[in-house]
Amino acid sequence: MSDLWILIKFLVLGAIQGFTEPIPISSSGHIVIFKKIFGVNIEGLSFEILVNFASLIAVLIIYRQDILRLAAGFLRYIFTRNKADKSNFRFVLFLALATIPTGVFGILLEDYISARLAGVTIVGVTLLITGVALWTIRNLRGRKNDGDLKAKDAIIIGLAQTIALIPGISRSGATIVAAMLLGMKQETALRFSFLLYIPVSLGVTILSAKDIVNDPNFSILAIPYAIAFAASLIASYFALRWFMNVMAKGNLKYFSYYCFIAGILVIIFL
Repeated sequence: MSDLWILIKFLVLGAIQGFTEPIPISSSGHIVIFKKIFGVNIEGLSFEILVNFASLIAVLIIYRQDILRLAAGFLRYIFTRNKADKSNFRFVLFLALATIPTGVFGILLEDYISARLAGVTIVGVTLLITGVALWTIRNLRGRKNDGDLKAKDAIIIGLAQTIALIPGISRSGATIVAAMLLGMKQETALRFSFLLYIPVSLGVTILSAKDIVNDPNFSILAIPYAIAFAASLIASYFALRWFMNVMAKGNLKYFSYYCFIAGILVIIFL
């Protein structure tokens, strides 16, 4: 019974991470909360890395056509200087530029954030901050398309993503809020946010591969990890599809309500 209960816990944790990764309510914050509720203490970062990699696969599947289009346009512009491909070339460059702040600050602040900013009470507070940010942009309708983006837009969005290293600050929420405050259309903001997730998540996975291999818990928890991985992949796929429809209808305010309620409950009861 205890082994079955462990599998159920990892199934739920994987599904929670997968569902909350694409939507603006902070997957890292929810993992902290539910680890506390379930009494699960997973040493090391292997679990987080694996379930985030599962979410990455879901994003790659959904945005595969955009990725292929951007990659082809980027390469064509390099070799042919075709003006029709310049927008795709610039978009890829801006994604790379926006990745830099997260990479730099992630390396410098990872230990500090893990030691000082990963508590449940802090997650409650940061969920409230996420709620305020989402409420601020609830009625915004920008005009900028992919081709209208500037280098400063990419840098600002990259810095916003860096703030989301703190559990409880949603990565998708922070980047979408920043993008919409800069005047982007909802579709452009959403696309830039999730395409930006790809290099960051892929970089973390590659850099952490050695830690996973050397994790003493990995062989012991291989089956629970595999279950969590599958649950995260499936949940991320359907959550992102759903969130794309929510964004199209402009209903971000409901995520704001959720963050307010969840943040208050966490501060009071956990």
